[in-house]
Amino acid sequence: MPADLSETGSIRPADSPEGHAEPDTIEVTGTIKWFDAGKGFGFIVPDNGMADVLLHVTCLRRDGYQTAYEGARIVVEALNRPGGLQAFRIVSMDDSTARHPSQMPAPRTHVVVEPSSGMVRLEVKWFNRIRGFGFLSAGEGTPDIFVHMETLRRFGITELRPGQFVLVRYGEGPKGLMVAEIRPEGWGDAPSSH
Repeated sequence: MPADLSETGSIRPADSPEGHAEPDTIEVTGTIKWFDAGKGFGFIVPDNGMADVLLHVTCLRRDGYQTAYEGARIVVEALNRPGGLQAFRIVSMDDSTARHPSQMPAPRTHVVVEPSSGMVRLEVKWFNRIRGFGFLSAGEGTPDIFVHMETLRRFGITELRPGQFVLVRYGEGPKGLMVAEIRPEGWGDAPSSH
């Protein structure tokens, strides 16, 4: 008889609908870190401190879900893949704890800077959601301005695309200029482009 996986984290075969044993799986209980429906994947932060678990949209849809909201509680069976754990089957998901990104508190590990600039229009140079950061530019010959994923979340933004324009206030961080506030280009009284 398999052990209680939520306590031990042991590996056991999961029974498939056909009655065959699936590859070894681990039952993981955790919270949705983020999920991007456009990209078709996101990550789960396990309660037991293990590495994040990849959650693919095909797993969600196969088990009757359209998306996963940040902060939602989830229990999955996960497969150990070469790149890490990946959700194989959703056991349960509770959206009652899910929150809009702008409602989430800033994490303790993220540096928050005081803005020293006015609201300016900058272009996204590049942004990598998986790495959790990117850079904005005011144009050639100007220093790049660092933007962290947690700053985006605080202002209800989930993604940035290269070439996109945004409105920001920035300030001096420990390693250079950092975004302190970010808004979509059409927000409020946008300054004129230069």
